[in-house]
Amino acid sequence: MKFTLSWLKDHLDTTASVDEIAETLTDLGLEVEGIENPAQALAKFTIAKVTHAEQHPDADRLRVCTVATDEGDKQIVCGAPNAREGITVVLCKPGDYVPGLDITLSVGKIRGVESHGMMASMKELQLGDDHDGIIELPSGEVGDSFVDWLGANMPEKVDPVIEIAITPNRQDALGVHGIARDLAARGLGTLKPLKVEAVEGSFDSPITVTIDEDTRKDGCEVFAGRLIKGVKNGPSPEWLQQRLTAIGLRPISALVDITNFFTFDRNRPLHVFDADKVKGNLRVHRAAGGETLVGLDEKEYTFSAGQVVISDDAAIESIGGIMGGLTTGCTDETVNVFLEAAVWDHVQIAHTGRALKINSDARYRNERGIDPEYNMQAMEDATQMILDLCGGEASKVVVAGQVPDTTRSYTLDAKRVESLVGMEIPEAVQRQTLTALGFRMEGDQAFVPSWRPDVKGEADLVEEVARIASLTKLQSQPLPRPQAGVPKPILSPMQKRERTARRTTAALGYNECVTYSFIDQAAAELFGGGADVTRVANPISSEMSHMRPSLLPGLLQAASRNQARGYNDLALFEVGHAFHGGEPEEQNLQIAGLLVGRSGPKDVHGAMRAVDLFDAKADAEAVLSAIGAPAKVQILRGGEGWWHPGRHGRICLGPKKVLGVFGELHPKVLDAMDVKGPAVGFVLYPEQVPMPRKTNATRSALALNDLQAVERDFAFVVDTSVEALTLINAAAGADKALIEEVRVFDEFIGGNLGEGKKSLAITVRLQPTDKTLKEKDIETVAAKIVEKVTKATGGELRG
Repeated sequence: MKFTLSWLKDHLDTTASVDEIAETLTDLGLEVEGIENPAQALAKFTIAKVTHAEQHPDADRLRVCTVATDEGDKQIVCGAPNAREGITVVLCKPGDYVPGLDITLSVGKIRGVESHGMMASMKELQLGDDHDGIIELPSGEVGDSFVDWLGANMPEKVDPVIEIAITPNRQDALGVHGIARDLAARGLGTLKPLKVEAVEGSFDSPITVTIDEDTRKDGCEVFAGRLIKGVKNGPSPEWLQQRLTAIGLRPISALVDITNFFTFDRNRPLHVFDADKVKGNLRVHRAAGGETLVGLDEKEYTFSAGQVVISDDAAIESIGGIMGGLTTGCTDETVNVFLEAAVWDHVQIAHTGRALKINSDARYRNERGIDPEYNMQAMEDATQMILDLCGGEASKVVVAGQVPDTTRSYTLDAKRVESLVGMEIPEAVQRQTLTALGFRMEGDQAFVPSWRPDVKGEADLVEEVARIASLTKLQSQPLPRPQAGVPKPILSPMQKRERTARRTTAALGYNECVTYSFIDQAAAELFGGGADVTRVANPISSEMSHMRPSLLPGLLQAASRNQARGYNDLALFEVGHAFHGGEPEEQNLQIAGLLVGRSGPKDVHGAMRAVDLFDAKADAEAVLSAIGAPAKVQILRGGEGWWHPGRHGRICLGPKKVLGVFGELHPKVLDAMDVKGPAVGFVLYPEQVPMPRKTNATRSALALNDLQAVERDFAFVVDTSVEALTLINAAAGADKALIEEVRVFDEFIGGNLGEGKKSLAITVRLQPTDKTLKEKDIETVAAKIVEKVTKATGGELRG
């Protein structure tokens, strides 16, 4: 939408500058996309006077002029035929940029004579096409700004053009009057009242109009027209041509230019038929399909069934609300004209316009919606302008259909407005704002003006108040604290535990993965899932048919994809939920890690080795320690079937309290998931880790033992089927207060131990807390250890 500053001032009494207007429009939601200000290019040019002119000594067509300027007399060589003594001219000095020539002037020599500038023509300043001579001003003093002179004598030459972007919900801003209304509501000026015309028809129109019954509801609601006879068409007045030219429209004739003027001035598309070319009466109806029409753009259009058109008794003459036909278009020979003003259904306008690929100003406005209540007044206003500019005599208005009723109102809740906007806006200001925008207030009810079809609820009233109040004035305010002092932590204990697990696992060298919560049924069945209770009702693919029962399938699939691309040594982890049912409570948080391949790259020292379950165990214990799990835990067998039966362990606080599982993955699982081993991993359940008894932020006192610890080694001969863990647990239970640690440091099979026997050597660390241990105390504990291990394993102390 383009308009000039002077055009805007026809509707708005304001002294605001172009920049102020542009800034305000953008703030109001009418974003300014560009400003064309001719005065900026002419700002440096001044008025001067030729005091002396003589023939150039070496050129017949050049004259050497002495020019009085604000910097004294200057010598300028000029080739214009009208360069002579006594004329007032426009001076361009050295260093000035001349837009019409696209050059920056400098002092130069012309045929051996220095020239300090130039005297400009209209074309050189892009003010017109005249370039035969320099500009001769009828007035002006030496040194005055040429822009100021133009503003006082030829304001149309320096009239700024503003272009704004129109969102689909601001139909009213497609007219200059609507834009002025918004600016006036903001306080940038006063809205000038519109002149209401009333033209009495002196005869009945010989052309009548009708609307077919199937077209009234969703085609054309009202169609008004009148005949104006005896008009004299021709060029429109200079002011009207300048208005249209400034916004990029080509003046055609007075009748056509008047309709274009109302299109942009009031957002009111109109159409004029050459009445002498109309055969019979006009009828608004739907096309049967297959009819053709040559439009005003001289292109032929073929209609589809259902498209709304205007026909006379002979043929289709216009595309309803979009474009007129060439046959009945007005020309300079037009004497009798039929003026049309109609309200069209915007949906059918959009459908027809898209189908016929027509982008006209009329379609652009009609498909967004115009002011239906202005339809009849637009007929009067346009008629009066035609009579003023073209003469003639108007008939009475003929009407088909009726103007639609747009009356509606919504409640204005002033306190609710302040709450939603976040600004203190007094109720009186809110009511004044809506009134300035055209709303009618009755109590707390705001009646919406007919030109605002976008206002459809109380929320829109809030938006209008906020828009005029300007959200740039909104001050940020901190939210009130629910309680005084230091605020409580935002993250829950489980969220903190989850964050700690992520950071710890990443610090151990793992790369975090984020895999889908959906996996295929075959992979789900490998990990105890795949039942109907976890089936997705509408999966996006067959590979995402079930909720994952564990995080390991996603990690194994990621490992398989990486191995297929040459990355064989991997350390991956994920923190997320696994699902054992379809209800919200049938899910659990897991921390899963996967190690595949080798522990490191090849090196000369041969330190590289295949990953094993002890790597997974160490990492699992590190993560559990970071999230606050107890230091003393039990390692038990009995893991799920996807773990290697002899190379895994469950980390427990008892037979039923499982904190996690670590170990080597079953070869059948690796084969099914297409992963080349070895592959070890762990799955931890942070929700099973007991919460600390203390909830405050203080740490417990540091406990340092000042008594020397004692270590004793034991070697037991046991059956080869006895697990080392059974032996460790038995030894540790001999004296839980005194024994700090038990660990295996040697295993021996064969020799003189006999068939089916092995030797396990352990180190037991004793840490006294109240007194230094004596030999007899150590021997007492050692005896208990031997007794406990012998009873638990059936073995004996190796001699």
